[in-house]
Amino acid sequence: MDKEKAQFLPFNAINVFMLPDFRQKVIQQVLTHLDQLPADLRSGLVASIKRAVKVPGFRNSAAAPVALKIKGAVQTFEQHPDFTARILAAWVELNLDLRQKVYAMMAQRNWELLPPDADRTRLPGFLTRWPESETYEALNEAYQQMYPEDSVDENDVRLMSVWLAGRLPYDVTEPADSSPAE
Repeated sequence: MDKEKAQFLPFNAINVFMLPDFRQKVIQQVLTHLDQLPADLRSGLVASIKRAVKVPGFRNSAAAPVALKIKGAVQTFEQHPDFTARILAAWVELNLDLRQKVYAMMAQRNWELLPPDADRTRLPGFLTRWPESETYEALNEAYQQMYPEDSVDENDVRLMSVWLAGRLPYDVTEPADSSPAE
């Protein structure tokens, strides 16, 4: 009996699904608010910046001005899955209210999810299967119906949905197969 194995894409595969301006906005928010992150998350991210981000004129990239770090971090985000995961985890930590709301919305839609505070950076990447009926538009609409007072950017809802689901809409499944559970 041949069991289907879960397939993962590295965390940096998310770049195919992100608009460049939004990617920069996420990185900027994280690097601008490093001091607001829990100590373990902040120290891991600073170590990743020192190790992987290249900023011309700085031996220690973590010591560079934020504007210069952002420029170097964009390229690192595109190429290094571990760095991508750390940036996304930090972004989620800076958006805890959105995390709770998107989690509630997805749970109501019967997604099988890890707890909202689970460390998703420990996963090997994103699962590739995504239910056909759960388009970004459908998720945004469901979010707006649950939280009509929120004026959150659609891209934020989409990114939070991807992160909480631990999957990318790479292999869109047919309706009969559309259970979000793997």
